[in-house]
Amino acid sequence: MGTPLPATAPDSRRWKALAFIALAQLMVVLDATIVNIALPSAQTDLGISDANRQWVITAYALAFGGLLLFGGRIADKWGRKNTFATGLVGFALASALGGAAQNEAMMLGARALQGLFGALLAPAALSLLAVMFTDGKERAKAFGIYGAIAGGGGAVGLILGGFLTEYLNWRWTFFVNIPFAIIAVLGAVFVIREPAGTRNRAPLDIPGVVLSTLGLVSLVYGFTRAESNGWSDASTIGLFVAAVVLLAAFVFTESKVKHPLLPLRVVADRNRGGVYASLGLAVIAMFGLFLFLTYYLQVVKGFSPVKTGFAFLPMIAGMITGSTQIGARLMTRVPPRLLMGPGFVVAALGMGLLTQLSVDTSYAGLILPAQLLLGLGMGTAFMPAMSMATMGVEPRDAGVASAMVNTSQQVGGAIGTALLNTIAASATTAYIADHAAGATNQQLLQAQAMVSGYTHAIWWAVGILVVSATIAFTLINSGVPGAGRPAASGDTEGVEDEVRIPVVAH
Repeated sequence: MGTPLPATAPDSRRWKALAFIALAQLMVVLDATIVNIALPSAQTDLGISDANRQWVITAYALAFGGLLLFGGRIADKWGRKNTFATGLVGFALASALGGAAQNEAMMLGARALQGLFGALLAPAALSLLAVMFTDGKERAKAFGIYGAIAGGGGAVGLILGGFLTEYLNWRWTFFVNIPFAIIAVLGAVFVIREPAGTRNRAPLDIPGVVLSTLGLVSLVYGFTRAESNGWSDASTIGLFVAAVVLLAAFVFTESKVKHPLLPLRVVADRNRGGVYASLGLAVIAMFGLFLFLTYYLQVVKGFSPVKTGFAFLPMIAGMITGSTQIGARLMTRVPPRLLMGPGFVVAALGMGLLTQLSVDTSYAGLILPAQLLLGLGMGTAFMPAMSMATMGVEPRDAGVASAMVNTSQQVGGAIGTALLNTIAASATTAYIADHAAGATNQQLLQAQAMVSGYTHAIWWAVGILVVSATIAFTLINSGVPGAGRPAASGDTEGVEDEVRIPVVAH
């Protein structure tokens, strides 16, 4: 198992460790989409009502999104390796419970537990990378691989979910996590070694935990309710008001307590703040797209679940290429904003192509090139974003900084699904109202209305990606990592110091 390394020596097994960390991250990311494909079958088998089926997705999102900051601080305090291994074991057990579910309550409980242990696992994984890879070029490669998985894992989930549901059983969309987790736990025990002197021994900020958890849960649940009940519904408005009050109280508390859950220095830095904002917005656009393209291919084009999954392969290929070949190669040569900004612009161009969807659109002629552009752009932007989000933070804050990345993605996903779904539904209804009188083929009218709804929502996604690019260009002003130039304004240390994370005495 090995003793902890001195903080100054690079771990000789860090690249092997990366493989296990990446595997665990893939498991968490694909779980967000793999269950979507299996949901109709699981709903039928377990007798889950239409009104409650959204809870299979929402229970996971609420626990995961609400507890991420807590999970990040636990990783800093208890040790990232310990938290990582605990998260893996818990996630595997929760997955086994979900796969063996006999009724609605058992399924929803399993999904909430998956979210809880995912909230331990995800920030621990990213912060392990942050403290293990401190050389600029190595960090670029490691975060390139991690960024490709973080971006492309959702599409992998669609493929795997399609295969398992079509050829085996929906239960295997849960059971498949168990071998992933076992391999990653073995890696955690025998390969991963956490650098010494990087823990945060400060007492846990209990008021911060309570306020952040309740605030994030209210926010995520508010968007979920908006999707099902409408934006003007009293419960939706109440949840948003509660979220604003709780999160404002959280920020106030963090500015006053001696040992905050989320030190405001982590988010006050303009570079990290810019990363969290631009990444969260980009995820809003991406989550909406996954949903619309899945429905378009299956409902309008008649693709099977497996064929639908494979239809997303160009996006995965684009993400891997953008992350590992463009982002990782250029990250040590150009400032991060010159990767993130253009990356989001290219993604917006790909998204823009999809606004031209029609009922008889050619997959090869439009959808494939659009996905390649989206993947290339997102991969190129995600990679430096993941690295920037933890660069320059003190080792004792690496877990909570990593949790902020995951939180922005989770909240972005919840907003994207609710906001873009609502826009699409309104546009679909309006199209039917405008064209119902002269329609002779009701089935064709319904398909045209759905596509009209999707394209309206996709235009919004294009606009959101343009805003992401603008934030990246204007807020993120860090120099080239490892170039030895002065740090950007707001940083307290030079870039060289950012790359070689210092040891903090406790």
